[in-house]
Amino acid sequence: MSRTIRREPAGGPRRTVNRRKPAPKKTFAQRLVAKLPINEAFVRRAVTWTLLGAGGAAAIAVASWIGIPSAIGIGIAETAAQAGLRVEQVDITGLKRMDRETVYAVALEQPSRAMLRLDLEAVRQRLLAYGWIEDAYVSRRLPDRLLIHVTEREPAAVWQDNGQLTLIDATGRLLAPVDRANMPNLPLVIGPGADRQEPAYQALLAAAPALRRRVKAAAWVGNRRWDLTFDSGETLALPQEGAQAALVRFADMERASPLLGKGWLRFDMRDPAKLVARKPGQDARAAQAVDAPEASEARAAHPLAAGDV
Repeated sequence: MSRTIRREPAGGPRRTVNRRKPAPKKTFAQRLVAKLPINEAFVRRAVTWTLLGAGGAAAIAVASWIGIPSAIGIGIAETAAQAGLRVEQVDITGLKRMDRETVYAVALEQPSRAMLRLDLEAVRQRLLAYGWIEDAYVSRRLPDRLLIHVTEREPAAVWQDNGQLTLIDATGRLLAPVDRANMPNLPLVIGPGADRQEPAYQALLAAAPALRRRVKAAAWVGNRRWDLTFDSGETLALPQEGAQAALVRFADMERASPLLGKGWLRFDMRDPAKLVARKPGQDARAAQAVDAPEASEARAAHPLAAGDV
């Protein structure tokens, strides 16, 4: 079997073979953008706004430094605002109790929405004036977003003064009014100046942790000492000096043989040499003259109380 081979004439036309050129290799940045959930146009726009914002801020700073009137710097900022560099959205994080609308109002309390005219430190200082806010962080996200993160104070007690109830933190900072119909489960401190004594009061309770959870109220008496009220109804009068030591002694007595919930009305430790106790229906003088068997039993149970019980 033979094969016939056709040959093209020597002077005939030659067929052209089209070969595809290899696609250019993508750069690392292009490959990175391709993997992100955003398109390349968005990235270019973000870079443009960042450069514009940085350039505008630098121009205003230079203008101020060399003494060019502030109106020129304001003009630059307003021109940039017309191009899109203006506050359109405020993102707030960290809020748990403070009203969100109040933070919005503070953030937008500006002579202009121009992003380059926004005074971040001024916004932060206005926020720190509110009792709830312990710290605040304010920043820009160009072209049109303001970011605010706040750290709130933690309430530690309710302060009662002249019939008014106010939440306070562990430093005594006033946080917010309290509605009597919705009292929080926090200790009550009572009396003029009790809010300023909150740090000392917290230290007092820390000295006797076993009693801390049982203290429901504390009255700051005469701007000099504390009366503590327990969940079982008794009141403990502490001395002006050595209040922590007295409370620790009382905690030791309570641990050795319970005193709370045993029918007593008031305990008085203002005299460091003795513990004086009173039952319902007794006046202060009657509390000094308890029946002998009862007094002996109390002394035996609580040797640290060297006096009438």
